[in-house]
Amino acid sequence: MLDINFIRQNPEKVSRMLEQRQQREDIDKLNQLLDFDVRRRTMVQRTDELKALRNKVSKDIAVIKRSGQGSADDLIVQMKAVADEISGMDDTLKSLEAQIEELLLSLPNKLHEDVPEGRCADDNHIYREKLSFDHKLDFPLDNHLDLGKRLGILDFERGAKITGAGFPVYTAKGARLERALINFMLDQHTSVNGYTEVLPPLFVNRESLRGTGQWPKFADQVYYMNEDNLYAIPTAEVPLTNMHRDEILDASDIPLAYAAYTPCFRREAGSYGKDTRGFLRVHQFNKVELVRYATPTTSYDALQEILSHAEGILQALKIPYRVLLLCSGDISANATKCYDIEVWAPGEGKFLEASSCSNFEDYQARRANIRYRPEDGGKPTYVHTLNGSGLATSRLMVALLENYQTPEGSIRIPDVLQPYTGFSSIDQAAE
Repeated sequence: MLDINFIRQNPEKVSRMLEQRQQREDIDKLNQLLDFDVRRRTMVQRTDELKALRNKVSKDIAVIKRSGQGSADDLIVQMKAVADEISGMDDTLKSLEAQIEELLLSLPNKLHEDVPEGRCADDNHIYREKLSFDHKLDFPLDNHLDLGKRLGILDFERGAKITGAGFPVYTAKGARLERALINFMLDQHTSVNGYTEVLPPLFVNRESLRGTGQWPKFADQVYYMNEDNLYAIPTAEVPLTNMHRDEILDASDIPLAYAAYTPCFRREAGSYGKDTRGFLRVHQFNKVELVRYATPTTSYDALQEILSHAEGILQALKIPYRVLLLCSGDISANATKCYDIEVWAPGEGKFLEASSCSNFEDYQARRANIRYRPEDGGKPTYVHTLNGSGLATSRLMVALLENYQTPEGSIRIPDVLQPYTGFSSIDQAAE
């Protein structure tokens, strides 16, 4: 969340940020927050004055009682009234501070100066692209649904029967190919890019969602188990970031870099009207996630590193892609700066998002209370957290199948995956 001191000192800047993010409805929340903050500080000052008075008069009462000269009854009555006023103000303060925190949790992050201003995804900037990998696709193309069904490697109908729409089933060589993708990406990120592999829980508590910003703003997109008060993870970003919640790290611990494979679960609330065919929008999908902890002076270098690591996977797989710098109206509420990587799916005839790489600066660290001690011995300060999909397999699978299809209707396997699959093509229905 944003620092209340920053908001207090820069209300116009925060209001302008909300307008840039197309969240003008939150300006009322900002004004309410500022009003509550003034009331809280006034009450704190008044409470402190009353407590100082109570302490002083209590000493005077003690002196009078010890001396035996005169009565302290009037002072005692006055202090009883003061104590009652302090108690009432403390209760009001607790309620006011809870409302302030709720408002702080609902406001989005500030924007980096490089973020282009725009209203929606149409205003995102193409940062760079790599579109030529010599895939000869000069024949009528199938989409991933038709390919998967004909080759017996994807079964969305049985997934819908077992669970519901948006829960795919991989079969035979399809399942092997999915596992190969995951293992290849994990090996690349750990052995080559230097990430520490983590296998985290798939369910988290509300404090963890709060720490990364999914709670309360995106609570409607998370699967919830009421009996256990636990939530299925929407991404491994949540457990990886919360590994160090409420901790003070040493400067020597920074930077930290974690990679994790997990299934991810999203209700995708608000997806009505969007293309939900096949892998284009699913409720359960697999992803290798990258999370970094950096200092404020190094976090944007770390963002470029995450981006290059995610791109490296696509370059190794030889899948055409482009990188977008997201505009102010399309960037997530938690990020200060974000790049999306979109893969080209020729059977669909469009680009599909397969990765987002974001710097959150200290927005998540404040929520999760993650700090570090600087080398100069100064007081602990908040880390910067970053994350990137390295990558999500669902739309990556779409691009792989559609780019590697052949005129004969089979699928060639990328060279880097063949040691993991044990086969070089998928050219017949599952055995």
